[in-house]
Amino acid sequence: MPHAVSRLRAARLAASSKPFVARGSAPGRCARCRLFSPYCICDLCPRVDTRAGVCLLMGDIEALKPSNTGWLIADLVADTWAFAWSRTVIDPALIALLNDPQWQPCVVFPGEFVDPARVITAPPPAAAATAGAPARRPLFVLLDGTWSEARKMFNKSRYLDPFPVLSLHPDHPSNYRLRRAARADHFCTAEVAALCLALAGEARAAEALAAWLDVFSEHYLKGKQNRPVDRNGPAHQRLRALTPGAAG
Repeated sequence: MPHAVSRLRAARLAASSKPFVARGSAPGRCARCRLFSPYCICDLCPRVDTRAGVCLLMGDIEALKPSNTGWLIADLVADTWAFAWSRTVIDPALIALLNDPQWQPCVVFPGEFVDPARVITAPPPAAAATAGAPARRPLFVLLDGTWSEARKMFNKSRYLDPFPVLSLHPDHPSNYRLRRAARADHFCTAEVAALCLALAGEARAAEALAAWLDVFSEHYLKGKQNRPVDRNGPAHQRLRALTPGAAG
Protein backbone atom coordinates (compact mmCIF):
# COMPACT_ATOMS: atom_id res chain seq x y z
CA MET A 1 0.00 0.00 0.00
CA PRO A 2 1.67 3.31 -1.03
CA HIS A 3 2.21 5.68 1.90
CA ALA A 4 1.13 9.31 2.08
CA VAL A 5 4.16 10.89 0.37
CA SER A 6 4.10 8.28 -2.38
CA ARG A 7 0.44 9.05 -3.04
CA LEU A 8 1.13 12.78 -3.07
CA ARG A 9 3.95 12.27 -5.55
CA ALA A 10 1.67 10.23 -7.83
CA ALA A 11 -1.04 12.91 -7.64
CA ARG A 12 1.47 15.65 -8.39
CA LEU A 13 2.74 13.79 -11.46
CA ALA A 14 -0.79 13.06 -12.67
CA ALA A 15 -1.74 16.74 -12.39
CA SER A 16 1.30 17.98 -14.29
CA SER A 17 0.69 19.24 -17.82
CA LYS A 18 4.27 18.45 -18.85
CA PRO A 19 6.42 15.34 -18.44
CA PHE A 20 8.58 15.38 -15.32
CA VAL A 21 12.16 15.68 -16.59
CA ALA A 22 13.93 17.22 -13.58
CA ARG A 23 16.31 15.54 -11.16
CA GLY A 24 14.88 12.19 -10.12
CA SER A 25 13.09 11.52 -13.40
CA ALA A 26 15.79 9.30 -14.90
CA PRO A 27 14.71 5.70 -15.60
CA GLY A 28 16.05 2.82 -13.55
CA ARG A 29 14.92 4.00 -10.12
CA CYS A 30 12.97 1.79 -7.72
CA ALA A 31 9.41 3.10 -7.51
CA ARG A 32 9.25 2.31 -3.79
CA CYS A 33 12.48 3.78 -2.38
CA ARG A 34 13.39 6.10 -5.32
CA LEU A 35 16.98 4.88 -5.48
CA PHE A 36 18.62 3.38 -8.54
CA SER A 37 17.66 -0.29 -8.63
CA PRO A 38 21.11 -1.73 -7.72
CA TYR A 39 21.03 0.44 -4.57
CA CYS A 40 17.43 -0.37 -3.56
CA ILE A 41 16.81 -0.47 0.21
CA CYS A 42 13.22 -1.75 0.25
CA ASP A 43 14.31 -4.95 2.00
CA LEU A 44 15.78 -2.88 4.83
CA CYS A 45 12.69 -0.77 5.59
CA PRO A 46 12.27 -0.57 9.38
CA ARG A 47 9.11 -1.54 11.23
CA VAL A 48 8.50 0.49 14.39
CA ASP A 49 5.23 1.29 16.16
CA THR A 50 4.66 4.91 17.12
CA ARG A 51 1.95 6.66 19.07
CA ALA A 52 2.78 10.04 17.54
CA GLY A 53 1.70 11.14 14.09
CA VAL A 54 3.28 13.42 11.51
CA CYS A 55 1.57 15.89 9.17
CA LEU A 56 3.79 17.02 6.30
CA LEU A 57 3.02 20.27 4.49
CA MET A 58 5.15 19.94 1.37
CA GLY A 59 6.47 22.48 -1.09
CA ASP A 60 5.26 22.25 -4.68
CA ILE A 61 7.85 19.79 -6.05
CA GLU A 62 9.23 18.44 -2.77
CA ALA A 63 7.54 15.06 -3.13
CA LEU A 64 9.12 14.66 -6.57
CA LYS A 65 12.70 15.02 -5.34
CA PRO A 66 14.51 11.70 -4.86
CA SER A 67 16.43 13.24 -1.94
CA ASN A 68 13.26 14.22 -0.06
CA THR A 69 13.39 12.84 3.48
CA GLY A 70 9.71 13.33 4.32
CA TRP A 71 9.35 10.09 2.36
CA LEU A 72 11.50 8.32 4.96
CA ILE A 73 9.22 9.51 7.77
CA ALA A 74 6.22 8.00 5.99
CA ASP A 75 8.19 4.76 5.59
CA LEU A 76 8.49 4.44 9.35
CA VAL A 77 5.62 6.38 11.00
CA ALA A 78 2.35 4.71 10.04
CA ASP A 79 0.26 7.76 10.94
CA THR A 80 1.86 10.15 8.45
CA TRP A 81 -0.15 12.51 6.24
CA ALA A 82 1.25 14.55 3.37
CA PHE A 83 -0.40 17.61 1.83
CA ALA A 84 0.76 19.87 -0.97
CA TRP A 85 0.96 23.38 0.42
CA SER A 86 -0.79 26.21 -1.40
CA ARG A 87 -1.43 29.76 -0.27
CA THR A 88 -4.88 29.89 -1.89
CA VAL A 89 -6.14 26.29 -1.85
CA ILE A 90 -6.49 24.42 1.43
CA ASP A 91 -7.22 20.70 1.39
CA PRO A 92 -10.33 20.04 3.55
CA ALA A 93 -8.71 16.79 4.69
CA LEU A 94 -5.88 18.82 6.25
CA ILE A 95 -8.31 20.94 8.27
CA ALA A 96 -10.20 17.81 9.32
CA LEU A 97 -6.96 16.22 10.53
CA LEU A 98 -5.92 19.29 12.53
CA ASN A 99 -9.36 19.37 14.17
CA ASP A 100 -9.57 15.63 14.84
CA PRO A 101 -10.03 15.24 18.63
CA GLN A 102 -7.69 12.26 18.82
CA TRP A 103 -4.72 14.45 17.82
CA GLN A 104 -2.90 17.26 19.59
CA PRO A 105 -1.14 19.24 16.83
CA CYS A 106 1.93 21.40 17.24
CA VAL A 107 3.79 23.18 14.46
CA VAL A 108 7.54 22.63 14.38
CA PHE A 109 9.37 25.86 13.57
CA PRO A 110 12.25 27.94 15.01
CA GLY A 111 11.01 29.91 18.00
CA GLU A 112 13.09 32.97 17.13
CA PHE A 113 10.61 33.80 14.34
CA VAL A 114 7.46 33.28 16.41
CA ASP A 115 5.46 35.17 19.02
CA PRO A 116 6.98 33.91 22.30
CA ALA A 117 3.50 33.25 23.67
CA ARG A 118 3.09 30.39 21.18
CA VAL A 119 6.50 28.77 21.65
CA ILE A 120 6.95 25.49 23.51
CA THR A 121 10.10 23.38 23.89
CA ALA A 122 8.40 20.01 24.45
CA PRO A 123 5.17 18.47 23.12
CA PRO A 124 2.17 19.52 25.22
CA PRO A 125 1.17 16.86 27.75
CA ALA A 126 -1.66 14.67 26.51
CA ALA A 127 -5.08 15.31 28.01
CA ALA A 128 -6.39 12.29 29.88
CA ALA A 129 -8.98 10.11 28.22
CA THR A 130 -12.61 10.73 29.12
CA ALA A 131 -15.83 8.82 28.54
CA GLY A 132 -16.41 10.86 25.40
CA ALA A 133 -12.90 11.15 23.98
CA PRO A 134 -9.64 9.19 23.93
CA ALA A 135 -6.34 10.59 25.20
CA ARG A 136 -4.96 12.89 22.53
CA ARG A 137 -1.85 11.83 20.65
CA PRO A 138 0.90 14.22 19.53
CA LEU A 139 0.73 15.32 15.89
CA PHE A 140 3.84 17.06 14.61
CA VAL A 141 3.18 19.46 11.73
CA LEU A 142 6.39 19.67 9.67
CA LEU A 143 6.95 22.22 6.91
CA ASP A 144 8.82 20.25 4.27
CA GLY A 145 10.62 22.43 1.75
CA THR A 146 13.44 24.90 1.37
CA TRP A 147 13.94 27.43 4.16
CA SER A 148 12.24 30.17 2.14
CA GLU A 149 9.31 27.84 1.38
CA ALA A 150 8.99 26.84 5.03
CA ARG A 151 8.88 30.48 6.15
CA LYS A 152 6.21 31.23 3.56
CA MET A 153 4.16 28.23 4.68
CA PHE A 154 4.37 29.30 8.30
CA ASN A 155 3.56 32.96 7.70
CA LYS A 156 0.75 32.46 5.20
CA SER A 157 -1.11 29.50 6.73
CA ARG A 158 -3.55 31.16 9.09
CA TYR A 159 -5.15 27.82 9.95
CA LEU A 160 -1.94 26.97 11.85
CA ASP A 161 -2.25 30.00 14.12
CA PRO A 162 -4.30 28.27 16.88
CA PHE A 163 -1.59 25.70 17.53
CA PRO A 164 1.55 25.92 19.68
CA VAL A 165 4.93 26.08 17.97
CA LEU A 166 7.51 23.52 19.02
CA SER A 167 10.99 25.05 18.86
CA LEU A 168 13.77 22.46 18.78
CA HIS A 169 17.19 22.92 20.35
CA PRO A 170 19.29 19.93 19.31
CA ASP A 171 22.57 19.28 21.06
CA HIS A 172 24.33 17.99 17.93
CA PRO A 173 24.90 19.23 14.38
CA SER A 174 23.00 17.97 11.36
CA ASN A 175 24.39 14.88 9.63
CA TYR A 176 22.40 15.45 6.43
CA ARG A 177 24.61 15.11 3.35
CA LEU A 178 22.27 15.18 0.36
CA ARG A 179 21.56 18.92 0.01
CA ARG A 180 23.25 22.13 1.10
CA ALA A 181 21.36 23.86 3.91
CA ALA A 182 20.64 27.59 3.81
CA ARG A 183 21.79 27.85 7.44
CA ALA A 184 24.34 25.83 9.39
CA ASP A 185 21.78 25.06 12.12
CA HIS A 186 19.15 23.67 9.73
CA PHE A 187 18.20 20.02 9.91
CA CYS A 188 16.52 17.99 7.18
CA THR A 189 12.89 16.98 7.64
CA ALA A 190 13.65 13.41 8.75
CA GLU A 191 16.12 14.68 11.35
CA VAL A 192 13.49 17.10 12.66
CA ALA A 193 10.96 14.27 12.91
CA ALA A 194 13.47 12.11 14.82
CA LEU A 195 14.03 14.95 17.30
CA CYS A 196 10.25 15.29 17.74
CA LEU A 197 9.79 11.57 18.33
CA ALA A 198 12.52 11.62 20.95
CA LEU A 199 10.81 14.51 22.76
CA ALA A 200 7.54 12.56 22.64
CA GLY A 201 9.20 9.68 24.50
CA GLU A 202 9.56 7.46 21.43
CA ALA A 203 13.31 6.93 21.64
CA ARG A 204 13.40 3.69 19.67
CA ALA A 205 11.41 5.17 16.79
CA ALA A 206 13.62 8.28 16.82
CA GLU A 207 16.79 6.17 16.63
CA ALA A 208 15.32 3.96 13.91
CA LEU A 209 14.40 6.98 11.78
CA ALA A 210 17.90 8.44 12.20
CA ALA A 211 19.41 5.10 11.19
CA TRP A 212 17.04 4.81 8.22
CA LEU A 213 18.13 8.26 7.05
CA ASP A 214 21.79 7.24 7.36
CA VAL A 215 21.26 4.08 5.30
CA PHE A 216 19.24 5.94 2.67
CA SER A 217 21.90 8.66 2.44
CA GLU A 218 24.69 6.13 2.01
CA HIS A 219 22.87 4.29 -0.79
CA TYR A 220 21.86 7.56 -2.45
CA LEU A 221 25.41 8.92 -2.49
CA LYS A 222 27.02 5.64 -3.52
CA GLY A 223 24.49 5.41 -6.35
CA LYS A 224 25.49 8.86 -7.61
CA GLN A 225 29.16 7.84 -7.42
CA ASN A 226 28.54 4.37 -8.93
CA ARG A 227 30.35 2.80 -6.00
CA PRO A 228 29.45 -0.35 -4.02
CA VAL A 229 27.66 -0.18 -0.68
CA ASP A 230 28.95 -2.03 2.37
CA ARG A 231 25.84 -3.63 3.83
CA ASN A 232 27.82 -4.60 6.91
CA GLY A 233 28.92 -1.03 7.57
CA PRO A 234 28.04 0.92 10.75
CA ALA A 235 24.82 2.47 9.40
CA HIS A 236 23.40 -0.88 8.33
CA GLN A 237 24.43 -2.58 11.57
CA ARG A 238 22.76 0.14 13.62
CA LEU A 239 19.53 -0.17 11.62
CA ARG A 240 19.48 -3.96 12.00
CA ALA A 241 20.06 -3.68 15.75
CA LEU A 242 17.13 -1.27 16.11
CA THR A 243 14.75 -3.11 13.78
CA PRO A 244 15.56 -6.83 13.95
CA GLY A 245 12.69 -7.65 11.56
CA ALA A 246 14.42 -5.91 8.68
CA ALA A 247 16.49 -7.88 6.22
CA GLY A 248 19.98 -6.91 5.23
